[in-house]
Amino acid sequence: MKSLSVALALVLARTTQAGLRFGCSSLTIQRLDPVVEPGNLPSAHLHHIVGGNAFNATMTGDVGARGTCTTCQMAEDFSNYWTAVMYFKHPTNGSYHRVPVINNAALAQGTTGGITIYYTQYDLSRDNIKQQPITAFKPGFRMTVGSPTHTGKPHAGLSYNCLTTLINRGPELSDFPTKPCPAGIFVTHHFPACWDGKNLDSPDHQSHMYNTVTTTGFINAGPCPATHPVRMPQLVYETVWDTTKFNNLFTTGTNPFVWSFEGTGSGTHADYMFGWKGDALQKAMDKSECFYDGCGSIKQQSMSVANQCTVKKFVNEDIDGWVSHLPGMEVSM
Repeated sequence: MKSLSVALALVLARTTQAGLRFGCSSLTIQRLDPVVEPGNLPSAHLHHIVGGNAFNATMTGDVGARGTCTTCQMAEDFSNYWTAVMYFKHPTNGSYHRVPVINNAALAQGTTGGITIYYTQYDLSRDNIKQQPITAFKPGFRMTVGSPTHTGKPHAGLSYNCLTTLINRGPELSDFPTKPCPAGIFVTHHFPACWDGKNLDSPDHQSHMYNTVTTTGFINAGPCPATHPVRMPQLVYETVWDTTKFNNLFTTGTNPFVWSFEGTGSGTHADYMFGWKGDALQKAMDKSECFYDGCGSIKQQSMSVANQCTVKKFVNEDIDGWVSHLPGMEVSM
């Protein structure tokens, strides 16, 4: 499978379509999950969250209208993006240490930790058939991808890379690497892009969407089916976890990493809650000849401003240093 860096090189060599690639600094790391566990303080496991400051345990309606700041470079994006947190499990004593997040390569100067966000039209390349227009997400829209209970090979578009450098990603993997990675572990969450046109959410937070991609995420996306006829922006998260500080404790051939729900790589998952202001995202998706910046249609802010955006600590617990159990896992241990 081709890494994204190769895919980008290929697509940028030809005419590109509208797309956004930008960074969002870390907003908070807490046990909150307003999509899967609304109202729960705390949620079952720890999450790494970026985006707008409307984030809390219960979020309904137009999130973008309530946000007053965002950790994202795109100043009109008050959406929230989050994933489970990665932990290193000590091979000798079984204790855990949270793995820190570092910024991806080529992001805006000053981005702190965070996630790289993509909104593209057709997985960075066009089909040979006439494509549907792109319809931006609506206020109140939310979805998830992947599942903490999933076993076996992860769903299409959910992958890992063992980084040689922040630029050289190497091959895509379906699970955590089983050797030390010189520059950390790169994790991709690629969401489905076909919507049923009716529901802003569904009981499992996934059935209102359909994924036309069955292999790696960054390839041509087939037409949307009749059950989910509306083509929406292709949303992707990229997170770089700085596993390098644990390399001297690593035994090659084994995997010492777990997600914060005590799960292995197959359970990787991510949550999304739309919160763009007005029609800013739609304007970017309506452009056709540029990538990364939305053809100048979206206001950007310096990351020094973005990094000032915070939310209060809703769950008071220690999440740093070596711990005997994962946050929220006391009963099951």
